[in-house]
Amino acid sequence: MFFNRNDNDRRDPTGRKARIVPLLPLRDIIVFPHMVVPLFVGREKSIAALDEAMSHEKEILLAAQKKAKTNDPTPADIFGMGTLGTIIQLLRLPDGTVKVLVEGKRRAKITRFMPNDEFFLCEVEEIRETYQSAVEVEALMRSVQSTFEMYVKLNKRIPPEMLVTVQTIDDPARLADAIVVHLSSIKLVDRQQILETVDPAKRLERLFEMMQAEIEILQVEKKIRSRVKKQMEKTQKEYYLNEQMQAIQKELGERDEFKNEIQELEEKIKTKRLSKEGSAKVKKELKKLKMMQPMSAEATVVRNYIDWILGLPWYDKSEENYDIDAAERMLEEDHYGLKKIKERILEYLAVQALVKKLKGPVLCFVGPPGVGKTSLAKSIARATGRKFVRLSLGGVRDEAEIRGHRRTYIGALPGKIVQSLRKVGANNPVFLLDEVDKMSSDFRGDPAAALLEVLDPEQNHSFNDHFLDLDYDLSDVMFITTANTLQGIPLPLQDRMEIISLSGYTEFEKLNIAVKYLVPRQKKEAGLEEVDYEVTENAIRTIMHHYTREAGVRNLEREIGSLCRKVARQVLKEGRDKSIRITSKDVPHYLGIPKFRVGKKADADEIGLTNGLAVTSVGGELLECEVGVLVGKGKLVITGMLGKNMEESAQAAMSYIRSRAAVLGTEEDFYQKLDFHIHFPEAMPKDGPSAGITMATSIASALLKVPVRRDVAMTGEITLRGRVMPIGGLKEKILAAHRSDIHTVIVPRDNRKDLREIPKRVLKATRVILVDHMDDVLREALVAPPQALLDRPSRTMEYRDGVLVTQAGEPTVEPVLPAEPEAEPVESPLTHH
Repeated sequence: MFFNRNDNDRRDPTGRKARIVPLLPLRDIIVFPHMVVPLFVGREKSIAALDEAMSHEKEILLAAQKKAKTNDPTPADIFGMGTLGTIIQLLRLPDGTVKVLVEGKRRAKITRFMPNDEFFLCEVEEIRETYQSAVEVEALMRSVQSTFEMYVKLNKRIPPEMLVTVQTIDDPARLADAIVVHLSSIKLVDRQQILETVDPAKRLERLFEMMQAEIEILQVEKKIRSRVKKQMEKTQKEYYLNEQMQAIQKELGERDEFKNEIQELEEKIKTKRLSKEGSAKVKKELKKLKMMQPMSAEATVVRNYIDWILGLPWYDKSEENYDIDAAERMLEEDHYGLKKIKERILEYLAVQALVKKLKGPVLCFVGPPGVGKTSLAKSIARATGRKFVRLSLGGVRDEAEIRGHRRTYIGALPGKIVQSLRKVGANNPVFLLDEVDKMSSDFRGDPAAALLEVLDPEQNHSFNDHFLDLDYDLSDVMFITTANTLQGIPLPLQDRMEIISLSGYTEFEKLNIAVKYLVPRQKKEAGLEEVDYEVTENAIRTIMHHYTREAGVRNLEREIGSLCRKVARQVLKEGRDKSIRITSKDVPHYLGIPKFRVGKKADADEIGLTNGLAVTSVGGELLECEVGVLVGKGKLVITGMLGKNMEESAQAAMSYIRSRAAVLGTEEDFYQKLDFHIHFPEAMPKDGPSAGITMATSIASALLKVPVRRDVAMTGEITLRGRVMPIGGLKEKILAAHRSDIHTVIVPRDNRKDLREIPKRVLKATRVILVDHMDDVLREALVAPPQALLDRPSRTMEYRDGVLVTQAGEPTVEPVLPAEPEAEPVESPLTHH
């Protein structure tokens, strides 16, 4: 559908002639008056609009779309102001598109769109451009022209001849339209605003602001480019001067540092004793280094690698001490007790003295904190004459900490094993791997797996570090590891070590350690060596019982140190001549209110209350068991922070009592009428089966309403048939009973072999009853046992005067030798205070 535009020409209200012309929507371009631009047209409506224009006066309105991505625009998608232009040339291309060359003539405003489906046809109103103040416009034109000249100098993409063209334009409207075409960085919206600005003066002002902003940006870009260029020139200059300097030195025959360094490395390789593989490797790397530029990054890596190989103690060893007596004397000076460990070290030294070549043992000391694991390793190094090196593995989670990083990584280093050996300077040190149970693993690998090769005597003679990539002999290293528990150590790693358990110190051992080591050391640190100052054994026992609760002696030393510091303050106030003697009664005055209480026997025999024995991480403890009987329906309640093993032992004890109802003289169905509540008062977690006979005794006492002897303590596991099974920690338990002033202890018969570990003076003061059935336990523990139990034959055995005797007093064939007598205390034999 076509309109006869001549018939539709009309006048607007101001008298200006309105025209109807086809419209060509443009994407991402604004055509200004006096601007000639080629366009590629491919949309059907746009081609139809061009055909309509070519068939008449070749006039067409060029208006931009608001959004370039709109393929089928509507009148609302087109800006309301455009440029009325003329088609200069039209060329149809083989692909169906049209190439058209158009020239903008005048600004025109769309007054309305005419109905037409084939192309956009609109009624437009031509815009007349007028300005008033000629002087002001002239000044503005000069400013814009000078600014554009500066812009052209900074922007090399605008040809210089364009500047000449702009300088010859004297029409302000044409000047603005000519310049805005060359500002390529201006956004489409800003160009449209300039097109819609009718007043040439305002258009020039807006254009001036835009050019000023663009000039500032271009100046900053120029500064940045200049700075980068200078930096590059400086680097090239330095490289050139370095090359010149080297050439001059070469001509003058001056000292070449790089060559001297290579000569030094060659001398070291000649004098250093290396393995066959290491020697071949380092020579190959040195040959490679000679062909490299001294300042290259690869030369630094190779030089560092050679330094590491030459710095390791491949065959450098410290002289070992084979004097067994001297070594034993040193071990005794540093540590009290620890008989098994000392014997193991002396055995190793004896075999080493005979064989001269022995694979280093891998010992693992397992025990609670403060028992002297780390200090013992230092003493072993001193006794054997070896150097000592320590590596803490707590928190290590990267396998490269053990094996090192490969040389392909920037800043790569060998693992801590190789680093420590280079640091100590000997190939046969005592190497302590501390806290081996505190390692963990993540995506970087498992360090515990890497230790398998290090700690295996059959493999560590060819330990391969990732950085060195050479086999290194670790068989002469004496590895010692420490751990608090075995739970954190993988089983394959445990299998490669000789595990030696360091249980907590007994009260006698702590007392001797305090008297011989801790008190003298703390007196020296507090400056009390010249002062008449004494801490009695009873005072030390008070500190152990009421101010510390530990397996080791670390806190005990802290409390003794605190006591010495307070005494030092007293000495300064009262004078050095005064004699100071600290007894057990004086300890609270210096250390404050006691922090812990020691278990002790009850004041009277009570029904349902039995003294049990337990072992904790800090030693043996007296464990009271209470049973209450209530009218009910046979419910069994067990309380006291108990573990699953103790709950099962309580059920086994109840089943045994029910099975012995006839012997005990109770009703067969008592469990249907009564509720039983078993309780362990101490607010601490408890677990294990060794309280079985204790609970059974309390249940029987509460059911029969017969008191339990308060001077008897017991330990043992119970079965459904009443058999008493062996338990662990007998030494600590009997010491706990002795400390609590209990002189009769009932233990399983199968534990008689453990009596050898009990100190002799404790056995002399304690009646140890060995039982294998629960009936014998009740006969010994209850104040008035049932007659049926008394009538049954007894199979108990007792420890008396160094031998085991039967209930009838007859000695057995097998004597039980007690442990070797320990060092007697300074004041008197240990008694309970």
